[in-house]
Amino acid sequence: MTGRYCSLAQASAPVFAPGLTAERLGALVHGHRMWVNGTVLHYCFFDRDSDASVIAVPGTGETRRVSWVGAKEQQDVVRECFAEWQSLGVGLSFVEVGDRSEAELRIGFQSGDGSWSTVGKDALWVGTGERTMNFGWDLTAPGERATALHEIGHALGMLHEHQSPFAGIHWDDEAVFTELAGPPNFWSRERTFFNILRKLDADEVNGSAWDPLSIMEYPFPPGLILEPEQFRLAGLNPPGTLSPSDREFVLRWYPPLAGPLPPALVPFRSAPLRLGAGEQADFLVEPPETREYTVGTFGDGDTVLVVFEERDGEPRYLAGQDDGGTERNAAVRARLVKGRRYFVRVRLYSSWGSGETAVMCW
Repeated sequence: MTGRYCSLAQASAPVFAPGLTAERLGALVHGHRMWVNGTVLHYCFFDRDSDASVIAVPGTGETRRVSWVGAKEQQDVVRECFAEWQSLGVGLSFVEVGDRSEAELRIGFQSGDGSWSTVGKDALWVGTGERTMNFGWDLTAPGERATALHEIGHALGMLHEHQSPFAGIHWDDEAVFTELAGPPNFWSRERTFFNILRKLDADEVNGSAWDPLSIMEYPFPPGLILEPEQFRLAGLNPPGTLSPSDREFVLRWYPPLAGPLPPALVPFRSAPLRLGAGEQADFLVEPPETREYTVGTFGDGDTVLVVFEERDGEPRYLAGQDDGGTERNAAVRARLVKGRRYFVRVRLYSSWGSGETAVMCW
């Protein structure tokens, strides 16, 4: 990413109920954007002439359409980068689909709109006719493959590494504003602050130590960083590849799935979760009859619960609920069909009571 920077859209900080303990709040901030492990993330590329933004033509009062469709060579770079993340052994999987209504991630190539992505589960709040990721320049140019790896990192829930409070970066603020206001970025001061100078909360960041080699780290030319001293004159030049810390982060959240099938969740029999903060439990449900079932959690814990139905050998999202920061427990009601398989995945943000947390299907 030589001189061109990922531009995340400015978004409000998540709002949680007042009165939460620091432990509960920190766990929610840390994990609220992360997918449950075992999710199949479907992605598609916009491919129609009608897939476009309408933008104003400066000084004319007229508008024109700017296409979201990318050439096959551009799409292939993105496909290769999904495969590279997959090759780390993560418990997520990536499947390309042609129907955008089936895709959690929808990818456009609007030139001049910058390169950006929604972060983790934020993609679920974007309408099916809109992009969750865009590439605004040629990914086949030397060094630009890193852009695709970087944006997929955002889609997995990762944030910008240089904004970590653990980085210890002291910026020359005005030099940064001036640099980003010019070509090729042409950013406002607000956008520059949001994407570069703003420090993230310690609970939001990718790890407890700064990784200058991360794919989520921007390169910076000399003259923008005052401290650490070694970056003042030489600038900051990450290699544009996945670092060991990148791999550690995604495997901590999305470890390889253990075994071909998880343990069974039998109707009307609770299963203790015994999870630590950020950990996940998976269960298999094979309903003995076709009817409406409720799947829910019990105990004093903040959880996200998702039910998937196996279709053509692939788990597809059926229903889910996040009870994080509330006093209720997650519960979903869905029609389960005898002879089909269902997967229940429960991730714990944190627990605060003395009793155990559990999950049941009834």
